[in-house]
Parts: sequence; structure tokens; C-alpha cells
Amino acid sequence: MAPNGYLALILHAHLPYVRHPEYDEFLEEDWLYEAITETYLPLLSMLSGLADDGVAFQLTVTLSPPLCHMLRDPLLQQRYERYLERSVALARRELDRTRDNAQLHELARFYLDRLTQCHRDWQERWKRDLVAAFGELQERGVIEIITCAATHGFLPLMENFKESVRAQIFIARDHYREMFGRDPRGIWLPECAYVASLDQVLQEANLRWFVLDSHGVMFGSPRPRYAIYTPVFTPAGSAAFGRDRESSRQVWSAEEGYPGDPAYRDFYRDIGFDLSREYLADALPGDGTRKFTGIKYHRITGRTPDKELYNRGWALGAADHHAGHFMGARAAQIQHLRANMNVAPIVVSPFDAELFGHWWFEGPEFLNLFIRKAVYDQDAFKLTTPSRYLADNDTQQLLVPSSSSWGHKGYWEVWLDDTNSWIYPHLHMAAKRMTEIARVYWSKENVSEVISRALRQMARELLLAQSSDWAFLMKTGTARTYATKRTKDHLLRFTRLYDQVRAEDIDEAFLANCEWRDNIFPNLDWRYYA
Repeated sequence: MAPNGYLALILHAHLPYVRHPEYDEFLEEDWLYEAITETYLPLLSMLSGLADDGVAFQLTVTLSPPLCHMLRDPLLQQRYERYLERSVALARRELDRTRDNAQLHELARFYLDRLTQCHRDWQERWKRDLVAAFGELQERGVIEIITCAATHGFLPLMENFKESVRAQIFIARDHYREMFGRDPRGIWLPECAYVASLDQVLQEANLRWFVLDSHGVMFGSPRPRYAIYTPVFTPAGSAAFGRDRESSRQVWSAEEGYPGDPAYRDFYRDIGFDLSREYLADALPGDGTRKFTGIKYHRITGRTPDKELYNRGWALGAADHHAGHFMGARAAQIQHLRANMNVAPIVVSPFDAELFGHWWFEGPEFLNLFIRKAVYDQDAFKLTTPSRYLADNDTQQLLVPSSSSWGHKGYWEVWLDDTNSWIYPHLHMAAKRMTEIARVYWSKENVSEVISRALRQMARELLLAQSSDWAFLMKTGTARTYATKRTKDHLLRFTRLYDQVRAEDIDEAFLANCEWRDNIFPNLDWRYYA
């Protein structure tokens, strides 16, 4: 019997490109190591378990190009190995330190077992190649992997430099082919940010669908017949799926959503800030800067500094309850929609993948329980992917979506305000220069290898400067100094290379140093800028 409708879960996995070979250790590289330990390894284990058990489910995962590259970078793999070994060693010390407190000792044992399992999975099960592990799940048919813009650039703010937009999309498509041996069918537009000029570029790259925030569909022209609950086709031919805020907010909101439950583990209370620097010396940077270790003994408890100790059983019970509630809420929502529609609706629920495990420690367990309940305990909806829905259902609506993003107030405010607007004149000048110089050499029959290398590196520096993560970090104030320095450094390296290419006088030592620092997209085609 056909279901009343469909639910498409989308996990958007992306981190900014952070790789610093010039330092033996670099604090911001921990963003990747924490995400591997707390999100990517648990998700792989959970998804593989579902597939091995024959659970008939499908979901969509974005693996952004910077994340894929970092996961496969030998230097970062080696440094992650060191990070894991230090984490396991700290957990062993904690087992000894807490031996006189039964509840703490049990939690220390839990962390040691968990980190040891992470190390085993990383080394033996996935052979240090998480991109291949996700690719295998795609081959098994349980997930669909989609791409993103090359460096998660905020595309609407490049609209006047169409070659830059095109390069962000086409370089990402080429990278996906290298990673997964096929073309991507869908794309996650960075920050769900859309303007009408993107339509033609997506069609040229043969990207069949993307996700918009709900108002991007609802304020489109003409108004959509089925609101956000069926896809709409844009004039150039790609399909747009509207994000369902109701289901999203239920999961991600710390105030209204499940992660704020007092039974769950508290994110901020970490032994890296609670214990003495002397005790933590081996787990902290050389200068003694305090940082998260991942070992957290307290639950959320409530709005109080006096947190109670974490109880894993209570937390898993809460995850089970919330998974059942989410299933019931989606079933009721989809049954209500179907009663008022003459086609099967689709509810699209996208989330940052790092919510599951990193920010919300029990998130992978919630997902596992929800998927199993959705498959076995109800028949109102079926789990699917946007690609599968398009293949199985006729969609006749044609619509010009509205400019929009999923940021605060739904437009560009997060990425363009008093804290970060200074970057755009510089980014625009660099984009203009990249196109100008690419056109000069595109028309030449023979371009020397050193000039080609310099043009490729110029493109890398521009792409990395354009990452929306830097503007976001400037706006939020977290890592603002680092985000500012990264933007300036990439632009300065770009400008120096531009001057050298124009003069056809390349400082090969400087070029080699740039390539050593930022080695993303080794096969990048600079001609996309021409």
C-alpha cells in the first residue's frame, strides 16, 4: 500500500578548510577531530548497523568538498591519530583519578570504552578513509551523497561575478566525481542561499535539485499550489524543495527542541576547563590554553551552574521517547497534509550533521531509534530522498523562487553586516582579477606549467577566501580573529600571485609554499573562470 506521504532527512556535513602544516599543532584543527570522533564515526556506525539489519530506509548526506579533502588528507589523518591517542590516554588517567567515586568512575569507563571503539573503527573498520565508508553506504543504496559549492561560498553575494559562481559549482561537481566516481544529482546551496541567477548554472552542471528555506518557495512566483510540500521546478529545470521549519525546529532548537532536555549531556561542561592545567598538560596545547577534551561528566540539568552528573541510561531513555514523539508528530503532519492534497506530500527536514553527536551527544542514538520506529512502527509515511521522490512522483509546478537563505531573518544579514561587510570589496576585486587573468591565458595556445600552477593556486586562494564560514564566524564573534586572518591571508597570497602572473615572473619558492599550505583541489581547472 502506498504511504500517505514521504519524509526526507538531509544531514549537511561541512567544516571550513582548516589545515596548518606550518605548525606542529593548531587549535582550530580540533574542529575536524571533534567532528570525526563525535559525529562522523558514530553516524557511520549507526547507518551501517541499519543497513546490516536490513532496515528499509533512505536519507541524504551532504559531504562538502573541504570536508572530503580534509578527511583524506594524510597530514590531518596523522594528526587525528595523535588526537585520538591522547584522548584515549586521558580517559585512562580519568579511570584512575575517579576510582573513589562510583558514578564518575562509571562515566570514565564509558568514555574510555567509547574512545577505544572510535580508535578501532577509525583504524580497522574504516581504514582511515571515511569518505570511502560513506561512499560504500551510497553504493548499498541507503544514503544519497550530494555536493555543495566548492568552499561553501555565499553565492548570492557573488552574483555580479558569475564566473566565480560558476567555478564554485563546477569545481565542486568535478571534486564529487573524483571522490565517488559518479555525478552528483543534488546540491546543498551554502546557507540555503538562493538568487534567480543560480538557476542556469545549476542546470549547466546537471544538478537536478536543491533545498530552499520555506519562504524561498512560498514567496516565489506564482505562489506554489502545495506550499512547501511538493517540489517545484525552476525555469531552467532544477527542482527546489522547501525546508520544513516545524520538523527542523523540533530537533535542533536548544530552547524548544529535544536537545535541551535536562537528561541529555551538557555540551559546555568539560574536564578541559574543570581540572588543573598540570593534570591536563598532555591533553592541552603547549602554551596551556584550555580546550574541550570531549570528556564531559554532567547533564544539562537546567539553567543552573550546579550541573548534576550525566546518567547514560536516562539519556538513552529520553532519546527513545523523543524518537517516538518525532515519529508521531511527522505521521500526524503528513496525514493532515495528505487529507488536503491530491498528491503525496514530502516533508524535507535538513540539519547540520554536526548537530548529531557533537552538539547533541545523543543525536546519533535518536536518529537510529527514529529511523527504526519510522520503518517498523507506522505506515503514514516513508523515508526517502529528494532524488527518489522526483523519480517516483510527477511534479508539474513551475515557479521562480524568491531570493532567500536560512539565516536570521531569511536573507543575507548574517553574512553581510557591520562585522563582516568589509571583506566583500576585496573578494569582488579578487574575483574580477581572477576572471580577467584567466581569460588572458585561456586564449593562449601554450601556457607554461609554472603559469598554470600559479593560476590554479590563485583560484584556490580565492575559493578559500570566499568561504561563508569566515563571515559567519566574524558575525557570531567566535574565532573572529582567526576568521579575519584567514580571509586576509588568502587575499594577500592571491594578490601576490596575480601580480607575478601578470608580470610572468613567478617566485617558484613562494608558489610552492602556497601549494604546500593549501593543497585542496589538486586537479582544479582554472579555465572555469574564463
